[in-house]
Amino acid sequence: MALPPSGTTDEAFLREVDEEYRRDQLIRAGRRYGVWVVAGVVAFLVAVAGWLYYDHSQRTAAEARGEEYDAALQLAAQNQLSQAQPALDKLAQGSDGYAAMARFTEGNLLFQRGDKKGAAAKFASIVTDAKLAQPFRDVALVRQTQAEFDTLKPQDVIQRLGTFANPDSPWFGSAGEMVAAAYLKSGKRAEAAKLYRQLSEAGPRVPDTIRERTAELAKTLSVAPTTTAQTQEKQAK
Repeated sequence: MALPPSGTTDEAFLREVDEEYRRDQLIRAGRRYGVWVVAGVVAFLVAVAGWLYYDHSQRTAAEARGEEYDAALQLAAQNQLSQAQPALDKLAQGSDGYAAMARFTEGNLLFQRGDKKGAAAKFASIVTDAKLAQPFRDVALVRQTQAEFDTLKPQDVIQRLGTFANPDSPWFGSAGEMVAAAYLKSGKRAEAAKLYRQLSEAGPRVPDTIRERTAELAKTLSVAPTTTAQTQEKQAK
């Protein structure tokens, strides 16, 4: 029988030895590090399970708070305030959107009852709560100013709401109208007229009632005031 060349045999032998060596190394590595690999996989699975549980619990809690808020609103709409109040108070203690909306509802109810001071305090609690989202805090500042408007100096209103009194602001309607009124109170007729005109031409982003009101005011203010000389002449006649 013919024998294969010795070089070929040596090559095959060396490959076999190399493969056996690699296999042995893998087995040893598996024995050495296998526990840690398994531990890592287990830790990953535990983390995923924990996150899923947390996400589920958060969703469940949010749904429960949403149902509580809806129930409180229905009671308030039915004028059953004594029953709605405890639920609103409970919801207001949190730091999520439902907490903000519960405080808004409480503030609005106080405002409707004529308790402007109490309403302002409730809105202020939203403004100063850094845990709440900024849009909640912004609209709360507008509502707080509405409740306090009669007691504030015109300059305070302008400083407080100036950044909202522009056509790009989502609160332009309410904030702009108050700032324009503050301008008028402080004798800045031209600034008031300009802002009233912007409000009246703002389009659907501003409620119809505000646009109609401000259109009339802009028209009135655009008429130049009677000079002192003209007034004296009319009085002389």
